[in-house]
Amino acid sequence: MAVTEPTRTPPQAQTVAHEGILRRQALRESAARTYARSLPIVPVRARGLTIEGADGRRYLDCLSGAGSLALGHNHPVVLEAIRRVLDSEAPLHALDLATPVKDAFVTELFATLPAGLAEHARVQFCGPAGTDAVEAALTLVRTATGRDGILAFTGAYHGMTEGALAVSGGARDVRVTRLPYPQDYRCPFGIGGPRGAELSARWTRSLLDDPHSGVPLPAGMIVEPVQGEGGVLPAPDAWLRAIREITADRSVPLIADEVQTGVGRTGTFWAVQHSGIVPDVMVLSKAIGGSLPLAVIVYHEDLDLWRPGAHAGTFRGNQLAMAAGAATLAHVRENGLAERAAVLGARMTERLRRLAEEHPCVGDVRGRGLMIGVEIVDPEAGSDAGPAPADPELAVAVRRACLDRGLIVELGGRDGAVVRLLPPLTLTDEQAVAVLDRFADALAAAERAALARASAGRSQ
Repeated sequence: MAVTEPTRTPPQAQTVAHEGILRRQALRESAARTYARSLPIVPVRARGLTIEGADGRRYLDCLSGAGSLALGHNHPVVLEAIRRVLDSEAPLHALDLATPVKDAFVTELFATLPAGLAEHARVQFCGPAGTDAVEAALTLVRTATGRDGILAFTGAYHGMTEGALAVSGGARDVRVTRLPYPQDYRCPFGIGGPRGAELSARWTRSLLDDPHSGVPLPAGMIVEPVQGEGGVLPAPDAWLRAIREITADRSVPLIADEVQTGVGRTGTFWAVQHSGIVPDVMVLSKAIGGSLPLAVIVYHEDLDLWRPGAHAGTFRGNQLAMAAGAATLAHVRENGLAERAAVLGARMTERLRRLAEEHPCVGDVRGRGLMIGVEIVDPEAGSDAGPAPADPELAVAVRRACLDRGLIVELGGRDGAVVRLLPPLTLTDEQAVAVLDRFADALAAAERAALARASAGRSQ
């Protein structure tokens, strides 16, 4: 699809309608709304990478429904799958009953699973959000092991329900033990690289084996193969293999949260495949529904010890989402889109790293496949002791400048200073260039404005 420049002078009637909708949203919707605050647009049409707003402007969407849109907006194979179900007069709501649509989805899903899991797998359909699947995974391992505690990692994000928040990075639940997640740029041990990851694994091993650590053998461990909201931090492959060995040796079920990393996003169909590990439980949502709400856990049959109704939900039988999801999974698999994401993502990351050489405010560029993060820092406040501090104010300015140029991005990371790029896997070479051109222009403009403000402040 050709890239269309944003319309700079929308008709007056469109502008009035656009502003009226935003005003009514602000008056009527919860104060907890998030994306609507930073992205004051009113989408009315969308296809692929492109969104058209009610004001007539067009945007390149590198948020992709927070990673839900593997094929972008309104992909033809997704629309056709939905139409087939609608035209068939099949029930749209079926609780957890067996249906041909569900059977086709599960068959396609199992065909994509890591070797070693598919042949021993069971699937549980959950409520339609990933956070409910996290809750199901925690319930499952606690039931199967008879134990209670959970191991999780600093910087993690697993959802917004109580149990999911408890295993996320900002929680205070004492039933959860927090472990250091390895990273190069802001290594918790101040070392980075393979040595920093090795120390993280060693800490985990010591904690579990020390009878006086105060941490009894847990019911399970939950980990993101790439931390998304935590700042786009890929888990080192060797570290993930070590974690798998540590948990397997101690009969601690390992839960891989692939809600955002799954369905080709990181350059393999599932992110755990980079390291070659086979987790005991996989938490799946977002892209598996082909843009519609769907969440499941897939787990080893040995854990299937819970009673009927132990985890249920009225809307776990979403037939349209299963049809759209099966079509999406098949399209990604048959067209090599995971491999395409690896190649294009590496190319985009390389250009962003060259951009970082020209802009001191870019502290780090990282990611995997088409899951990319650019950390914005304040180089003037840095020291030789470590990386420069994050600059969330400048990151917000970069995001705003991107939107002004017709590019939708979001922020993440500990300080909200990591610009996140999550384009659809259908991104073309031409579109990738357009995304990076607009980002480079926005970064330069935000940086110039910040320097001008600093200079004005010093002159006063």
